[in-house]
Amino acid sequence: MKKVITLCLFVFAMFIGNQTLTAQNTKLEDKLEINAKASQKTETLERALKFDNNQKDQVYEALRLFLNTELSLSRNENTLPAEIEKNKMRLETQMKEILTDEQFSKYKTLSEE
Repeated sequence: MKKVITLCLFVFAMFIGNQTLTAQNTKLEDKLEINAKASQKTETLERALKFDNNQKDQVYEALRLFLNTELSLSRNENTLPAEIEKNKMRLETQMKEILTDEQFSKYKTLSEE
């Protein structure tokens, strides 16, 4: 009888552990996807705007933050359109601080297309 109870507890612990691993794996996949998208957009912008490595790192971080916030807002059912717009405005403000005036005007043209 003790062996059966021990076996049941072991199986129960395995089920709980499996759920925890699945949740952590989803978060890891989200981070990888966000990093890949941010990297791809940064490379595209670098080719178009021709910025230096320092600007490249800052643009990557700004895009990563934007995409991360966008993902969390899209998963929340109670997200207001104002919050989405606020996230877009924050990205635009950060890009304006990072880029030169000429680069920023090209960026605005590219983002409108």
